[in-house]
Amino acid sequence: MLSPARTAPKPAVAQRDTVGFVLDDGRRIDVLRVRDPRARRIKLSVDERGARLTLPLRASLVSGERFLHEHRDWLTAQFAAQTVHAGERLQRDATAALPLRGDMLPMRWQGGRATRLDVDADGTLLFTAPASAGDAALQRALRDFYEAQGRADVGRWLPKYLAGLSRTPRRIVFKRTSTQWGSLAPDGTLALDLALLLARPSAFEYVLVHELCHLLHADHSRRFWREVETRFPGWRDERSYFHAEGRALKARLHALLAG
Repeated sequence: MLSPARTAPKPAVAQRDTVGFVLDDGRRIDVLRVRDPRARRIKLSVDERGARLTLPLRASLVSGERFLHEHRDWLTAQFAAQTVHAGERLQRDATAALPLRGDMLPMRWQGGRATRLDVDADGTLLFTAPASAGDAALQRALRDFYEAQGRADVGRWLPKYLAGLSRTPRRIVFKRTSTQWGSLAPDGTLALDLALLLARPSAFEYVLVHELCHLLHADHSRRFWREVETRFPGWRDERSYFHAEGRALKARLHALLAG
């Protein structure tokens, strides 16, 4: 007699809710509280999207609240630093410069039929927009500009790194990410963070090389790092650059595009 087939239990899904919290400076924030079955300890983190409190399944809500209060000073400092790093949002006729490739480029505004951002021959940015263009249209034009600039950079760098690869990227996409700077999907899609366009070019180029090396080695083994070293000997300097400047770059892009 055959026994009925057993269905494998579904993996537990992280539970999410929001808890209000008051910082030392009196500012009220919403903290994303996540009960994650994979978590082994209580963890508090902050990125451009806000604060996140992660709880393992065994942790009580009371212990989570206590952890928040114990780290109130740290949380206040993180939000204060983020405010400084982020800068102002994109504003028509008010924003006079934009970050690009590790520099701040001057920008002027003009009316026109289409909403777009271009670079003049002298390196000045020119933002054209009709009077009817709202914030969403301006942000979309800025995102399109950064992506076009990123594709131009990748187009210049990619050919010199293709030699010796077992395959080429299936496609390259740009998107906004919270922590990663690049990733390589199993199907060969290479994703790059749009905030790389705000970084110095050598840092952007390093991320591209890093992800290309994953076409040869999917992990971060010694063989992988030897490949990175061979193709981009200055990778340690760029990694240090991201440790020092990465959070500010992501916060700046978020401020510009989030409105």
